[in-house]
Amino acid sequence: MIIITEFKPEHFSEVIALGNLVHGDNYLDTPSIEKIYHYSIKNEINASFVALLDNRVVGFRLTYAAGLWPLDKWCSSNLWPIPSEDVCYFKSNTLHPSVRQNGLGGKLLNASIAALKQQGAKGGICHVWQQSPGNAAFRYFSKAGGKTVKIHPDRWVNDGAESGYVCTLCGNECHCDAVEMFLEF
Repeated sequence: MIIITEFKPEHFSEVIALGNLVHGDNYLDTPSIEKIYHYSIKNEINASFVALLDNRVVGFRLTYAAGLWPLDKWCSSNLWPIPSEDVCYFKSNTLHPSVRQNGLGGKLLNASIAALKQQGAKGGICHVWQQSPGNAAFRYFSKAGGKTVKIHPDRWVNDGAESGYVCTLCGNECHCDAVEMFLEF
């Protein structure tokens, strides 16, 4: 049976390994996962969750709490229906291939949304990987109520040079597009 629980430091190494397996080498590392963990917690409530099967991480939803994360040039906050200080950032929803197609991604998202509401957030954005297999990421976030804000071509093109990221589709120079999506709750 799969159990959804709060993301904790004891999960770091397995989350890094799963993220790199699914998204490509150097998608996550220890410094980035520590930053994500700290961005997740507001008012002593954690907005990030993991899915465990036999005490093994098989999925995760990493989420930055509203007001704790830095907006960048890929954030079209002028197009959002809510002020940025009330908006969380849905960083990553990742599932091991063996547990896909059973609603687990939605359950992880719902766990995050429940925590985010307790933190005071009113909505969230994400940058969906448009080239995900079968466009699953876009379909999943749309099904949850996410609306397209803007498409950002070559969103991750500099990540290879800056962090050593290796896209599973493009290699060191990622030309995948990000669909900036907003989910109000």
